[in-house]
Amino acid sequence: MNETPINLRPGQNFIIHYSGGKLGISAVPGSGKTWTLSRLAAELIRRGVLENDQEILVVTLVNSAVENFYQRVSNFILQDNLLPSIGYRVRTLHGLAHDIVRERPDLAGLDNNFQILDERETDSIISDIVSSWLKGHPDHLAPYLKLDLDEYRLVQIHQKELPRTLESIARNSIRYAKDRSWTAEHLRVRLDQLPIPLPLAEIGVQFYTDYQRALAYRGAVDFDDLIRLAYFILEQDDDLLHRLQHTWPFILEDEAQDSSRLQEKILAILAEGHGNWVRVGDPNQAVYYTFTTADPRLLADFLAQPGVRVVEMDQSGRSAHPILDLANHTEVAVIE
Repeated sequence: MNETPINLRPGQNFIIHYSGGKLGISAVPGSGKTWTLSRLAAELIRRGVLENDQEILVVTLVNSAVENFYQRVSNFILQDNLLPSIGYRVRTLHGLAHDIVRERPDLAGLDNNFQILDERETDSIISDIVSSWLKGHPDHLAPYLKLDLDEYRLVQIHQKELPRTLESIARNSIRYAKDRSWTAEHLRVRLDQLPIPLPLAEIGVQFYTDYQRALAYRGAVDFDDLIRLAYFILEQDDDLLHRLQHTWPFILEDEAQDSSRLQEKILAILAEGHGNWVRVGDPNQAVYYTFTTADPRLLADFLAQPGVRVVEMDQSGRSAHPILDLANHTEVAVIE
């Protein structure tokens, strides 16, 4: 890695020579963003910009990408005869949040041996809550059903469709509230202050309340709690925050178009001490925003901020420009 290869695409050469500040990279699919971000991490390590107790922090979207990044960065480092697996840390947001919460579980009101429930376990809890609610409120949703439904259709709705719909309401209500750091108690107060009743919102808050009680009974948190509590801890413990800001003087964020509000806030507060934050993504190709709290507009807003340098990676090894233009046009239309 002593010389810049001659086959770099436009934008890549600028990115791997990045030295600091806020950098936003708008990258189309197939433009080599993972390769480029890995190369940048290795290049920063090679330059010797890190102290002995510091690391490059790489945050990516899914677990499968973590190993991919580790392998790529390690291979680049080995080319310069440096030790692999030293000088960088790769985490998903949940993995990063877990690291932070483990530092100060007491601040989050958790025991040192707290459990983290996976989606299968949380889905089971939600299913039980919905089932119990339906048994206790058999006719509560009758006003929302058509009056001319026959008996067979009503049975089908009550046995299959209503439980699925209510589970979706519960899941979305809980995720949305936690991404905004709203407790069930907070939402209860807000609902009581409204001039008109909101029956479906009332149901969502009840599900949220019962769900959090179920987690507390198990001494457990879910993945959304990890993120919410990590940010809370960083806000409360200045010593920990300053130590982590020193430990990670460069933050490289992959798939930033699928960032959530809390992910952005966590990375922003970690970057406050040094301002070295690189965000890579395609604002027109968010994968998870339709069924999670991800919001591609967060990356678009970041790219528009004063002081953020923006680089375009608009050459794809997968698709020609007409295909990308059509995909982007369709995606923008869906978001709007």
